[in-house]
Amino acid sequence: MSNRKPVDTLEHPTVEQATEFVKTAISEHKAVILVGNCWVDYKGRASSKLEPGERIVMIKDDGSVLVHRPSGYEPVNWQPAGCMFQTSNYEDVLRVRAARSKPHESVNISFDQIFLISTMRLIDRGVFSLHASEADMQKAILLDPCLFEEGFNPISYEKKVEPGFVDVYGVDKNGKLVIVELKRRVAGRDAVLQLAKYVDHIKTVANRDLRGVLVAPRLAKGIQTLLDSLGLEFKSLDPKKCADVLQRSETTKLEDFFDKK
Repeated sequence: MSNRKPVDTLEHPTVEQATEFVKTAISEHKAVILVGNCWVDYKGRASSKLEPGERIVMIKDDGSVLVHRPSGYEPVNWQPAGCMFQTSNYEDVLRVRAARSKPHESVNISFDQIFLISTMRLIDRGVFSLHASEADMQKAILLDPCLFEEGFNPISYEKKVEPGFVDVYGVDKNGKLVIVELKRRVAGRDAVLQLAKYVDHIKTVANRDLRGVLVAPRLAKGIQTLLDSLGLEFKSLDPKKCADVLQRSETTKLEDFFDKK
């Protein structure tokens, strides 16, 4: 590992030097970072043109491509993994074309000035763990109510009641009102008593069947007995599942954004 040279860099290369450098790196399935003045044409599910500007372009070893402006975290253009590449020098302009066939689309990136190119073969075996907050768990259930249970229909969230705010308020498949209290960690006595207060209050104003459900990764020792004595329920929900739902939602939003361009 000590003899490994993960990064090769060119500063202010000519277009001819840059073309050969990028072409070799892509053929060797290396990651590439290009910084310079470029413009972008996208054709596929829609079409878009990005006028010249100084940007950062990333080509990853899985064939994905991202074009970033100097500020902001979202790419202004992108292509997912699996692209095929063509790299050429045309009239002293570095042209990188990334295309895929399903669906048929391509992004063409043209540089007339390159400040920096780095190519690298990176190793990443780390496991990614994404954990949600209680607010994230709430958003995920609103996006995908089946996380809670089949047939659940959320009506509102952060519903104001006299003892505080109900995390999620809805109706189950049998038409019963459901009061949901969310905890991202082990739920204990305080969470049960908090839910019980909400349920008792809503019973005084809603003339219909009602369920109170505590949702958390797991219960503290002995808490199931307390729930049973108060006529309340528990459902186990891993915050990571909620994080996955939110992550898929953000990816979908990003794809929808580019579909409209």
